[in-house]
Amino acid sequence: MSLNGKFQQLKVIAGFKGHRIWRGQGVLMETQEHRRQLVRLLRLAYSGELAAALAYSGHWRSLRDPEERATVQRIEREELEHRETVGEMLKALDEKPQIWREAMMWMIGRTVAVSCFLIGYFLPMYFAGKLEHANVMEYDGAAEHASHLGLERFIPQLHEMSKTEREHEVFFSSKALNHPLLPLVIAIFRWDPHEVLAIEPKP
Repeated sequence: MSLNGKFQQLKVIAGFKGHRIWRGQGVLMETQEHRRQLVRLLRLAYSGELAAALAYSGHWRSLRDPEERATVQRIEREELEHRETVGEMLKALDEKPQIWREAMMWMIGRTVAVSCFLIGYFLPMYFAGKLEHANVMEYDGAAEHASHLGLERFIPQLHEMSKTEREHEVFFSSKALNHPLLPLVIAIFRWDPHEVLAIEPKP
């Protein structure tokens, strides 16, 4: 083989190796991004469940209907169970909750709990439904990132929590319907409980 031919062969080999290195780096960066997003969502969910549980502790006490009180009280317990599960996931990833977010969500939860006694029936139901909608999205997103990372043990738990949050969303959505303020609130906050109930499978 001529000197020029050997040179061309070396260029091809170098290019192939360079492609493999670049591809390997790309996979590594993608994996790191999936992990970063998973941890971000788990931290959001962990602290968000604290705020939700605190808010519901005031919400159910503000209600008069015994059945509604019992349902929201059960939802409060389920949020705390979800928080425990998410905390275990963070621990398995060698990650911790964010202290500043914990403090902020504690304050938000306590504030909402008190406000439930002051702002009537409709708004707490509406915003609880909106919150639960966000929770569903967080758990679904976390399950997708866990799947990319091969964290198979996380996926059933994340799907189960998403399903439970979906049930919460449907409950609160059904209680926020037919209120005269609903069209205005939908226009401002861009969340419509009618859409939630429209896609809910019929029993």
